[in-house]
Amino acid sequence: MLEDRDYMRQPEYHEPRWTPRFRPRWSWTVGFLIAYAAVFVAERCFPGSNFFQGHSIFTKDGLEMVPGYLPLSTAGLAHGFVWQLVTYQFMHAGWVHLLMNSWVIYVFGREVESQIGGKKFLALMISSGIVGGVFQVLVALVWPQYFGGAVVGASACAFGLVAAYAMIFPERELTMLILFVIPVHMRAKTLLIGSAVLALAGFAFHDVIMPGVAHAAHLGGMLMGWFFVRNIMQGDWSRLGGFLHPAEQRSSRRPALEPLEKNAEAGFVESEVDPILDKISAHGLQSLTPRERNILENARKHIRHS
Repeated sequence: MLEDRDYMRQPEYHEPRWTPRFRPRWSWTVGFLIAYAAVFVAERCFPGSNFFQGHSIFTKDGLEMVPGYLPLSTAGLAHGFVWQLVTYQFMHAGWVHLLMNSWVIYVFGREVESQIGGKKFLALMISSGIVGGVFQVLVALVWPQYFGGAVVGASACAFGLVAAYAMIFPERELTMLILFVIPVHMRAKTLLIGSAVLALAGFAFHDVIMPGVAHAAHLGGMLMGWFFVRNIMQGDWSRLGGFLHPAEQRSSRRPALEPLEKNAEAGFVESEVDPILDKISAHGLQSLTPRERNILENARKHIRHS
């Protein structure tokens, strides 16, 4: 009966992997990874290009050095290169930098994209990178001697995904490999807190903790990922529990439907749950209304306690 259904056996809901049949659904996650790799190859093929490397430009005060048209820098923004807030996200300083960011985005991006849909995923990625870039530029304006260099990399986007993932799946258990060797088990929300603490520590002790890393960009990306899910995503995400849920929502939330005990289980499944499952299959999880999400959540809780 109800407990035999797939969505009751799984802790989360996923969109169909194939839409339409026999043709893979386009993934923005993979698209971003391909773009990162393509730009990295272009950087290595044209190392002296003004797009990637520093060059001189004429100003009213004479010649002035700019770190490149595409990397993010205070000098570039001062000359009106506002596109750098986007283009820097697709550049990387080396193979290790590229592989680490790509791995994080691949691991967390697939889950987040399946939950919020392609368009919102695209908005989350770009906005996390932009906000992270703004944070880094503001810090560079205050302390140019420490943070004034050009910035490249998708780290702000990656940390935005980590924050969004922790908001959607706060209690999910993860296994992290410290130095790619030592396994450490933690919840997703613990990973987010640890990442934020590390970014703050790196910012405060920039000469000791990972010098040369854009910690302000990481922090800005995390804040944008948290803000995106908490305030921009439409609907009531009933799975976002714990301290990550706004207090006013926890206190004012009311059940969207009466307890399942008042309904005949078979009739309830046929009239309420089945149409929602059909809707998920046809249009994806992001198409559900707040009431429909609550129906699924209450049905799952009923099965667990029955």
